[in-house]
Amino acid sequence: MGHRAVVVGGGIGGLAAAIGLHRVGWDVTVLERADTLDDAGAGISLAANGIRSLDELGVGGPVREASRGQYSGGTRTPGGGRLSRLDGFVLERAVGTPIMGIPRATLHRLLREALPTGALTSGVEVEAVDEDGPGGVRVRHGGGHLDADLVVAADGIGSSVRRRLFPGHPGPAYSGSTVLRALTAQPVGLGADFELTWGRGEEFGHIAFRDGRAEWHAVLNLSAGTRFADPLAEMRRRFGDWHEPIPALLDATRPQDVLHHDVYELRSPLPSFSVGRVALLGDAAHAMTPNLGQGACQALEDAVTLAAALGAEPTVEAALVRYDVERRPRSQAVARAARQAGAMGQQLAHPLGVALRNTAMRLTPSRVSTRMILRHHAWTPPPLN
Repeated sequence: MGHRAVVVGGGIGGLAAAIGLHRVGWDVTVLERADTLDDAGAGISLAANGIRSLDELGVGGPVREASRGQYSGGTRTPGGGRLSRLDGFVLERAVGTPIMGIPRATLHRLLREALPTGALTSGVEVEAVDEDGPGGVRVRHGGGHLDADLVVAADGIGSSVRRRLFPGHPGPAYSGSTVLRALTAQPVGLGADFELTWGRGEEFGHIAFRDGRAEWHAVLNLSAGTRFADPLAEMRRRFGDWHEPIPALLDATRPQDVLHHDVYELRSPLPSFSVGRVALLGDAAHAMTPNLGQGACQALEDAVTLAAALGAEPTVEAALVRYDVERRPRSQAVARAARQAGAMGQQLAHPLGVALRNTAMRLTPSRVSTRMILRHHAWTPPPLN
């Protein structure tokens, strides 16, 4: 009789974990609490470590075909001055791929298509995870229960499973930033594939997609819960006089497509990514700010590493020890680096600090900037046996 796993959460990390477990011979059920899989989130950029993880999961090819390589761009000032340059060809030579831009809905669809038929069930709210099932762990939900050898908690930053496993943990903390984002309704003429513009406590960025459309995002230093009656009009007020193509991106956006959410992170690191036969993965384990673009990539790393450990170790317990040892130091270090990048970049608001930051970026050699990027991108996944 084969091993059985229940994955709680049908986002990027949960779907990737289910694919990986299936590839190493496990029977997998994914429980997603949302009734409708609307794939909110607009767009995403995937670095080499994320793409390599997808390759090991067997879905790298379709994801590449649906993505657009981010070869040009960098960081600018609101007036258009250049602070740094992105050279995707240099990244490609160093790690095999540039950063890839893809609509989040497309990535979700490709991951779902790689699952075994019937593995994903939506509209299921997990109520409890108990280690008293015949296989070792029981997942209770509104419609009954499932017994399994392993539970993978991939239920996001507000993870109910994490709260039950670590009741004394303070949970998510507000980062101080809120983000608005949207996909353009039609193609937009862009001078660069991937670009960030930093003002004082504000960031505006875009990712170009294969079909000519783009995702834009705006990050603002605001109190948690701040909302605007007309988000698109507020974006035009704040960014309408910034350099092109920012006004064009806003003009190509429908008001109803603008998403708005506050950015939370697990500022207090977890003491372990596993408890008993439960493994925590993705945002449930290490939710981080988006300043390095590593949130999804780290979840994909988690998924491959967990599947590889379960395929190689003789017991579930040994595999989860290995998973925790291999994943926790790296993902928590990336989370710290993302927080530091935000503090020194987008979140910086004092005029003197902004001026010093801009000067330092202009004076930093491109090879140094590239080396800093590669520090996180240059990761090789373990093979899935």
